[in-house]
Amino acid sequence: MKPLSGVRILEFDGLGPVTFAGMVLADLGAEVVRLTRSDGAGVFGDVGGAVLHRGRAAVAVDLKASADRERVLDLVAAADAVIEGFRPGVLERLGLGPEACLARNPRLVFGRITGWGQTGPLAQTVGHDLNYIALTGALHAMGEPDRPPRPPLNLVGDYGGGAMLLVTGVLAAVIEARTTGRGRVVDAAMTDGVALLSSLFLALSASGLWSDARGSNLLDGGSPFYRCYTCADDQFVAVGALEPRFYAALLRGLGVDPDSATQFPPSGWPALHERFEALFRARTRDDWADHFAGTEACVTPVLTFAEAADHPHNRARGTFAGSPVQPAPSPRFDGEAGAMEPATALSLDAALALWRQAAAP
Repeated sequence: MKPLSGVRILEFDGLGPVTFAGMVLADLGAEVVRLTRSDGAGVFGDVGGAVLHRGRAAVAVDLKASADRERVLDLVAAADAVIEGFRPGVLERLGLGPEACLARNPRLVFGRITGWGQTGPLAQTVGHDLNYIALTGALHAMGEPDRPPRPPLNLVGDYGGGAMLLVTGVLAAVIEARTTGRGRVVDAAMTDGVALLSSLFLALSASGLWSDARGSNLLDGGSPFYRCYTCADDQFVAVGALEPRFYAALLRGLGVDPDSATQFPPSGWPALHERFEALFRARTRDDWADHFAGTEACVTPVLTFAEAADHPHNRARGTFAGSPVQPAPSPRFDGEAGAMEPATALSLDAALALWRQAAAP
């Protein structure tokens, strides 16, 4: 039995973070019903849906039809939580906002995720992950020093600061509701979440240990012992030799005299960059990976998604599985890899019958 077995989540179909949050909750064992558009229009193609919609049933509804809205409220009455990612006010106009839903189910947790949050001057403004992380300061710290900041995929805003904190907030409120009998509205804003993820860098900045100059700091590629290097085959290795003992192992592996390559002060980093670049250019990525295997130098190959799925460590742990290949559920409980369930479909009547049966004494 999975940890969230018996927890019922109603997911309003959407893009990005709410979809990922629904997948994570289903992976953890929650019984998730995903409300989709009755006209069949989906937000992901077949392959994307096979991964991102796994583990839960799709139920087609027409939210503009009063009969369907009433039956959605019947599902709400049996749910532990709702998750949605519409712009502020959309569900209220449909009669499905927090006030209406909590009136039907006072114990309900109403989880909402947006880029800017439910309040504030930008709440109604459109945007995407890149816009949200730009406003937090995080984007400014990413990329090459002499170029514009580089988009870090949408892992930081949509999924890290967004979906994962939505999941955290919803689960915290569900635990509280089981004690108090009262639900809550969870306002998960990606701007808030990314700011929270940036805590270390704000602390370093406050201590005078972080510069706004991109590519000049310990963890942003500014240090020669924490960055990526190009190899002879134009592939890359990642070097993370932060601690002195790991840095010493890196120097040994590169054949560098430690007296000529001290780790600090940072004023010596530009010369070390050039020196390490020339050394790593002399051999292929996989040669370096083999060379440093079993050492404490913290040197790893930079893999493509396809290569990552086939790496011996990931194969041994079952990190990727399925067809199409996809990440397995995480984290694990009692050391066991979580099983992945496929996406399914139910009628609205069937979903109501199942939840009513589960809620019956």
